[in-house]
Amino acid sequence: MNVSVLANTLIGSEIIKIGNEVNDMKRKGAQIANLTIGDFDPSIFPIPEALKTEIVEAYHQNQTNYPPADGILALRETIVDVLKDRYSLGYSISDVLVAGGSRPLIYATYLALIDPGDKVVYPAPSWNNNHYCHLSSAKGIAVETTLENNFMPTAAQLRPHLKGATLLALCSPLNPTGTMFTQEQLVEICDLVIEENESRDVDEKPLYILYDQIYSLLTFGKEHVNPVSLRPELKDYVIYIDGISKCLASTGVRVGWAFGPEGIINKMKALLGHIGAWAPKAEQVAVAKYFKNSEQVDQFLDSFKTQVRLSLDELYNGFQRLRKEGFHVDAVVPMGAIYLTLKIDCIGKTTPAGDVLKNSADVNFYLIKEAQTALVPFSAFGNKESMAWFRASVGGCSLQDIKEMMPRIAAALSKLS
Repeated sequence: MNVSVLANTLIGSEIIKIGNEVNDMKRKGAQIANLTIGDFDPSIFPIPEALKTEIVEAYHQNQTNYPPADGILALRETIVDVLKDRYSLGYSISDVLVAGGSRPLIYATYLALIDPGDKVVYPAPSWNNNHYCHLSSAKGIAVETTLENNFMPTAAQLRPHLKGATLLALCSPLNPTGTMFTQEQLVEICDLVIEENESRDVDEKPLYILYDQIYSLLTFGKEHVNPVSLRPELKDYVIYIDGISKCLASTGVRVGWAFGPEGIINKMKALLGHIGAWAPKAEQVAVAKYFKNSEQVDQFLDSFKTQVRLSLDELYNGFQRLRKEGFHVDAVVPMGAIYLTLKIDCIGKTTPAGDVLKNSADVNFYLIKEAQTALVPFSAFGNKESMAWFRASVGGCSLQDIKEMMPRIAAALSKLS
C-alpha cells in the first residue's frame, strides 16, 4: 500500500513501544516494576475525590454537547485567575485555549508557527520535540545538555543555534529529567531571545519560545520560574503549555490549556477546530469549579507531592547506595515532576548468557528480564543510544514496588562482567 512520505517516515513513540512490551509481559504473568510511561496508576495515585465528584455531577447535568472551540468560558476565567494568583501573569480569556491535554496544544503551536524548513531549537534530552519537528517538516536542532547543568540547556549552549530560528522549545520542570531552570539560567536564555529578536528585520519571523510548564505545580523545594514573569517584554513571543494532567494525577481526564499572544492562540484554535481536539465538556465544567478553589487544590497537592517525593527519594537513595557499593550508577537529585534521572553505565558489559550490551536499549531490556524493572533510555528523548542515562517515572509504581525493585537491580548488575 502506498502511503504519504510523512506516514512512511514516521517513528512511533519509543516510550509507548517499551511500555507496550512491558504490559504484554505483565499480561503473561511477569511481575515488572514499570517506570516507563509518564502516567499514574490510579490505584496508587487517584485523582482528587472532589474533582471526581464534580465530573460525575457535570454528566448528571447533561454537559455532553460540543464545548466552544477555545474552551468553556468558566474554565478560561478560572485559568486567567490561576495565572494571576499562582504565577503573577496577566492574561485575558481571549489569550487562553483549552484542549484535550497538552499534546494537541504543543502540536498546534508547531503548526501555527512553523513552515517547512524552519529551524526549531530544543534541548536533548526533551520530550517529543524531535517528533513534532518531523510532523511539521521543521529543521530540528537538538542541543545536547550535560549533567553539570542538571541536563537543563544553558544560554551558552543555545546561543550558536538561535540565529534564524523560529522556535525555541523549553520545558521546566523537564520531562524526562525532573530537573528545573534556576532563575539565573532562564533569565540568560530570555535575554538571548530578546537580543536575537532585536536583530531581525521587520519582515522576518521572530523567535518564539514554547514553554511547557505542565509540571510547574509539582516541585520539591525549588521555585518554578517562567519567561514572561522574568522578562515581561517577551509576552508577545511566548506560548505556554499547561493543564491538570500531571499536577492532579489526571492524565485521563484530558484537560490542558495553552496561553500566549491572542493572534497565535486564535490560529491554534482554528487548527484544533478542524481536528476536533477538544477536552470533554463535562470535564471542563468540573475543572472550572475544582481548580477555582485554590485551598482545595493546595490540600490535594500537599498530600500528592509528599507521596510522589517519597517514591522519588526512595529511588534516588537506592541508587546512591548502589553507587557507594561500587556499581557504575548514579542519580540526579529530584527537583520536580514525577521523574528521576538515572545513570546505569553498563554498555559494553556481558550478560551471563554471553550477550554484549551494545547500547542503552540493550541495558534496558536486560534489566526488564533480569531485574523485572523497566526504564526509558535517554535515546527516546533525542540522545544517542551510547548514552548511559535513563528516565524513571514513579507514577505507575508504589513505594513498596520501588523498595522491592532495588535488590533485584543490584543482583542483575552483579551478574554482568
